[in-house]
Parts: sequence; structure tokens; C-alpha cells
Amino acid sequence: MIRAKIGGIGYYVPEKVVTNHDLTKVMDTSDEWIRERTGIQERRYAEKHVETTSTLGVKAAEIAIERAGITAKDVDFIIFATLSPDYYFPGSGVLLQRAMGMQGIGALDIRNQCSGFVYGLSIAEQFVRTGMYKNVLLVGAEMHSCGLDFTTRGRGVSVIFGDGGGAVVVQPSEDENRGILSTHLHANGDGAEQLAYLNPGSHGGVHFEDKERFGYPEDQEFGGIFLTQKMIDDEDLYPNMNGQAVFKYAVTKFPEVIKEALDTNGYTAADIDMLVPHQANLRISQFVQKRLGLADDKVWNNIQKYGNTTAASIPIALCEAWEAGAVKEGDLVCLAAFGSGFTWGSALIRW
Repeated sequence: MIRAKIGGIGYYVPEKVVTNHDLTKVMDTSDEWIRERTGIQERRYAEKHVETTSTLGVKAAEIAIERAGITAKDVDFIIFATLSPDYYFPGSGVLLQRAMGMQGIGALDIRNQCSGFVYGLSIAEQFVRTGMYKNVLLVGAEMHSCGLDFTTRGRGVSVIFGDGGGAVVVQPSEDENRGILSTHLHANGDGAEQLAYLNPGSHGGVHFEDKERFGYPEDQEFGGIFLTQKMIDDEDLYPNMNGQAVFKYAVTKFPEVIKEALDTNGYTAADIDMLVPHQANLRISQFVQKRLGLADDKVWNNIQKYGNTTAASIPIALCEAWEAGAVKEGDLVCLAAFGSGFTWGSALIRW
């Protein structure tokens, strides 16, 4: 049986460090307020008009490709996960392809937000296991800093997110007992608006039954308008999050999907050598760690330094753990994510 493995991994974060104290200059917040709620101390912001989501992805991809022992010309397929693409369309996958001189191969963009990397890993695994491709480049990258509301009104969201990119090359495994053991993907659209970037969008400024908010008559038809003057005037152009609802759902689904991966492969939490959760919130990670009974050295958290980099957070954290020697050959590694959609997923890997 052909298995798929991570043959190379890399990450890149911008040079600019933005501390909690820096954010107090533009909004009513404090270092204590941010740390208490999220665990974040600082994050990285890319250089506007110079760096983009795709350029962050390119830098991470170059490292992953080199570590995989291949060149860009050897890549068979690209998967790019992001919620903050360079353009509304086309996706960032073709921009990375162009920048790296890999024209001709397929480029798939996926929009699963915080779960994007896990979803992408599952797709890459299937391509490799079926023999369709031998070197799949999977990239997760985000440039959140261009789309946040840096006012007191937006602080509940804006203090959380940072910029960065991570990438892996997924290849066939010569050892059927090593590599990606299984992936598990789930979604529940009932909570779609609890964590969302609603505008601009094809709903035409009328979001479901909330027509009064947008000043539309009851018989106003849907569709056809991406951006309205009212959205601009009301500054209704930023991400919104129901933090309590997201937290409540996440602390339930994280342990469930991790257990699903372990049960599928005949393991228990005690067998995990390293858990790399999506860096959504340090409090969520700590809750999951306690629920699973894992020691501190069995969970990798770096949200303190980078904030939530959404689709990039797992590959950044995984690469950082590997570089630090915390993930070693033969280790049982579990990846897990939960985010907007709601979507969630896990992957179990024998490194």
C-alpha cells in the first residue's frame, strides 16, 4: 500500500514584529487584556505593497522544496490554502506558480480558513496514494494585516491575527508504516456567520433575513452587488466573530476529532509524541491539552509569538517543532484544526 509522507517542510514569517503594546496606540486595549483572552504577546505583519499572501507562500515553499530534495520543476501539483488571497480571483495558487516558474501544472485554491492546511493535506495525500502525483506542494499562507479593523470596535478580532506562510511537499513513502496514517474532515454550516468576513460578497448587501440592517425593502431581490456605498459608509467591511460561540464549539470539536484519528489507528492520547493544534487561541489549546492529559512537552504552541495565522498556523508550528528537534523520526504526530465554517479536521502522522 502506498502511503504519503511529508518529505520537506518550511515556513516564513515577516520581519516586522507588532507587540500588544503597539496595538494600544491605535485601540483601547492592553497587553494584559490580550494575553488573558488569547495568550498572544506579539505577531508579525508583512510589508504592505511589497509582500503579499502569495509571496509569503513562495518563501515557505522554497524552503520546503529544498528540504524535500527536489526542485520547483519537480513539483506536480500545487494546493494553496488561504482566506486572505492576493486577489478576490484568481487564487493565490497560480500566482505562486508563476513566481516559482512552475507553469503548466495544476493549482488548486481551497477556502477552509483555519482548517485549510488539514483539508489540503488530506487532498494531497489522496493524490499521492493513488499515484496521480509524486510531489504535491501544499502551502498555507495569510496576510491578515491588510484586512483588519484597527479600532477599538474591531479589537476582539484584530488583536488575534498575524501574517505568515508555511509549506510542505507531500511525497510517496517507501515505508508503508510511516507517513500520513489518516485524515478526518468535518463541517457544520449552521455556524457560518459566527466567524465570517461577510462583505463584500455576492449576497448583494442583504444578509439572509437581516435586510433592515442594510436599509433594503422587504421585496429587495438578492444578488448582483459585491460592494455597496452603505457598506462603506457603515464601515461594514471587516471580519466579525462571536468569540464565545467559537470557543464553546472549538473545545468540543478539537478533542473529538483528535480522538477520531487515534481510534481509527488503534492509538490513545498517551501514544501521541507531539500534538500540533491550529493556533487559534492559547486558552483553547490548553483546554484540549488538559482534556487529553498531555504533558507540556507533547503540545507545540507558538501563538504567543505569531498570533493566529489561520491556514499557515499548523505548518509554521510543525516546522518550528521539527527544527527544534521536538518532532523526530518515528514520532506519532497529530495535527488538529477548528475554524470558520465551522470546519474542523485532524491528521495522524508517523513521522
